[in-house]
Amino acid sequence: MRIGIDVRLWNESGVGRYIRNLVGQLHKLGQKNEYVLFCLEKDEQEILNQVQDDKFKVVRTNIRWHTIEEQIQFPKILNKETLDLVHFPYFSVPIFYKGSFVVTIHDLIINHFDTGEASTLPLGIYQLKRLGYKHVISHAINRAQKIITVSQATKKEIIDHYKVDPEKIVVTYEGIDKKISNFKFQISNKYQLPKGSYFLYVGNAYPHKNLVRLIDAFKQLLVQDFVHKVHKDLKLVLVGKEDYFYRKLKKYVISNGIDHSLIFYGYVTDRELAELYKNAKALVSPARMEGFDLPVIEAMSNNCLVMLSDIVVHREIVGDAAFYFDPKNVSSIGGVFMRVLKKDDRIESQKKKGLLLVKKFSWRDLTYKTLEVYESCHRLRSG
Repeated sequence: MRIGIDVRLWNESGVGRYIRNLVGQLHKLGQKNEYVLFCLEKDEQEILNQVQDDKFKVVRTNIRWHTIEEQIQFPKILNKETLDLVHFPYFSVPIFYKGSFVVTIHDLIINHFDTGEASTLPLGIYQLKRLGYKHVISHAINRAQKIITVSQATKKEIIDHYKVDPEKIVVTYEGIDKKISNFKFQISNKYQLPKGSYFLYVGNAYPHKNLVRLIDAFKQLLVQDFVHKVHKDLKLVLVGKEDYFYRKLKKYVISNGIDHSLIFYGYVTDRELAELYKNAKALVSPARMEGFDLPVIEAMSNNCLVMLSDIVVHREIVGDAAFYFDPKNVSSIGGVFMRVLKKDDRIESQKKKGLLLVKKFSWRDLTYKTLEVYESCHRLRSG
């Protein structure tokens, strides 16, 4: 088969890691298929360095996602390549593309925000844009030959919301990047944070991540007598690319007078991220909703305790290998912080459970399942 893969989000957080690992594994596995990768110019050389193989062709496609140009011009570029199948690893599928395709739906979070809090746009413009997004997602889900998703929780939401045949959806859990889990511990991070001196959050600062409640809980924690006496230098470290939402969060932290206790770490290399996981008291993920939450399994692979919001996908992925809290309740979050600081006797057993659990998450397995999806689409077309 000649398969196109839209890799324009190659260096974006989240989806970018999914794309990079999928393409890397397809290259390592080496098989009969040919692949055409559609990328932005800025990523072209990096991709060429990774897939030096005559089975891979890289096509420069300087078209941003969520644009009119994507809807009209991108199908023309795709059609020039005579493809048997296209894999869109993100919901932004051009509605005018009439060829066969597979789409990966990571989550349906966009369906849950109609107030504009998840956008920098004026409310009216945001609502119009959101209607466009919802139309594109609906088209992608209904027109795809197969849908790949990253958790049973998201699969169920797709079925419930779009009335899709469950047989059309394949769940492929994400994997652990060995570059993040194989580094040996050493304190070389830029803030020289001593081991066990901080709690860690990794991800963006979009509203569904629930970081305001996390910060409120941490603020309340800092004034507790026990914390003030025993952990007076305690920090909360937030790792994520600076953008509008992180800048807004910084203002909130400053207005609450706790900027001395929070570190906005910004971008990190894989090496720094591994060290931050290994060094932390715990990774905290307070999200109200998620599609998968990759940092959680990355943390567990580095023997890092995880403190998680009690939502369906966390229970699915992590089971009982975490300390859970109610994401809507600041006191509940604070209670779990305190359990960890007071050295709850289950901490070590939870970390051991995590190390065992992460063995089932593999980018190679995800890629094999993705190849099976490609083959099943080919069989459907062949009759």
